[in-house]
Amino acid sequence: MTNFRALLAGLGLSFWLAVAAVAAQPRPVLPSPVSAAPAVPQPMATVLPAPAQPPQSLPQLAGQLPPPFGANLFAGAFQAERGDGLTPDYVLAPGDRVAVRLWGAVTVDEVSVVDAQGNLFIPNVGPVKVAGTRAGNLDAVVRSKISSVYTQNVEVYVNVLTATPVSVYVTGPVLRPGQYSGLPTDSILSFVHRAGGIDPERGSYRKIRVLRANREITRVDLYRFLREGQVPNLRLADGDVILVEPQGLTVVVEGSARNPFRFEFAGQEALGAEIVDVTRPLASASHVAVSGNRVSGPFSAYVPIADFRSQRLRDGDRVRFEADELAQVIDISVEGSYLGPSFYAVRRDATLRELLDHIAVDPVSADTAAVYIRRKSVVRQQKEVLDEALRRLEQVVYTAPASSDGEANIRIKEAELVSQFVQRARQVQPQGKVVVSEGGRLADVRLEDGDVIVIPQKSDLVVIGGEVLIPQAVVYLSSLGVKDYIARAGGFTDRGDPGRIVVMHPNGAVALEASGEVKPGDQVLVMPKVETKNMQFVKDVTQILYQIAVAAGVALDL
Repeated sequence: MTNFRALLAGLGLSFWLAVAAVAAQPRPVLPSPVSAAPAVPQPMATVLPAPAQPPQSLPQLAGQLPPPFGANLFAGAFQAERGDGLTPDYVLAPGDRVAVRLWGAVTVDEVSVVDAQGNLFIPNVGPVKVAGTRAGNLDAVVRSKISSVYTQNVEVYVNVLTATPVSVYVTGPVLRPGQYSGLPTDSILSFVHRAGGIDPERGSYRKIRVLRANREITRVDLYRFLREGQVPNLRLADGDVILVEPQGLTVVVEGSARNPFRFEFAGQEALGAEIVDVTRPLASASHVAVSGNRVSGPFSAYVPIADFRSQRLRDGDRVRFEADELAQVIDISVEGSYLGPSFYAVRRDATLRELLDHIAVDPVSADTAAVYIRRKSVVRQQKEVLDEALRRLEQVVYTAPASSDGEANIRIKEAELVSQFVQRARQVQPQGKVVVSEGGRLADVRLEDGDVIVIPQKSDLVVIGGEVLIPQAVVYLSSLGVKDYIARAGGFTDRGDPGRIVVMHPNGAVALEASGEVKPGDQVLVMPKVETKNMQFVKDVTQILYQIAVAAGVALDL
């Protein structure tokens, strides 16, 4: 008895769960009442099955080759669902549904289907031949037939509701050959997209044939669509075959071109002029490197673009456009104390003296005896030397042996200190100064593209910085030496090294004399002490500090 009651309780619970599930389902909404006037039938939307997902943006190709020109065509947003496909140019075919309405002397309100004979049957009128008629002309055709039966007092309205789908075969080197449904007005591109697109390794983008009853009715070249926007105007019929042919001659294009792809050509050879036309080389491209294979063996050539136009190319050739002509004009900037423009375009072999003859200056304020150049190539060299010195410093510190626990702790603290120093030192940007003047004489050096000519302004000041108590600028006095100027700046700090003083002159030259002569416009830098028992460490750090002072004009603390 207890088991029976438990069973009933279980059935009751199942019953209420079923009732709750039914109650949770959405209830149908009844349509609102409509007016008695009959509605005009509207075209019905034909929903086509969405094709399988196409390959990602560009296919993965073997051999590190660039993708074919047009390989991303079928990764585009082709519409999977569309409307009725009806336009005024749509041509009626058997199976199409047409709304027919007559009023006046006779009343007809129905939807008729074009039969297998291509006729549309209208009550009290009879069959009307409409197959092959444009949708835009259908009203006139029906009116003409009805007027032969009812001469007056009859109004006519006809409207095509649906288009009859067609079944088209897509084959050849496509990713998913097969049979696909669509509308007669769908483009060839749409059907090829449903087949997954053209196989980028085997299929041709230039030779696509459309067959009807085993006879070719048209050829399609997708390059005309990609380059000119031309789409073949073709109405497909049931049973048509879209045949993608095998890939033809291909040439790989690389380098200074707007279209670095793998291009296909229709014949067995291609002229260089065709390559230039489709690849659109950059304006800077001047020469072309061609490599490939011929019957006689490997082939290569390097020619100007003008000569490349007549070059005959074969299947598998590689073409690389190069910007290999040096500009005959270089750009030079001017900074400091000068009059006139700050930018000059000069011939490539121009020298410093030649350009200075064209730069106006105020002889009272410009220090023409201290001209120097800032050069990009020197900046790179100074940066490379500094980075190499920092790398050696890290190697010395991190690999230094320790003979005791106490010394090991000292090495750890030194490593932390060096790590912070190296991080700050790597951020230093050298100025790339080139000393071209000494003792009032100017070296006539050849200029480089991007050079900055600096004409310093005359100064009566001496700047003292680095490890001094009060970094400042003081008026130049001929009776004072280096240490006298340091005394005017408050003297050395506890970290200052009296034996390591750098004097930087206005022309970019550097002197390492603690008791040397100071001139107007000079900068005096006091270097910091390097305190450690590791002599190699002291040597490396000192060298780096000097490099930073010379390259960037700053005294970096350890």
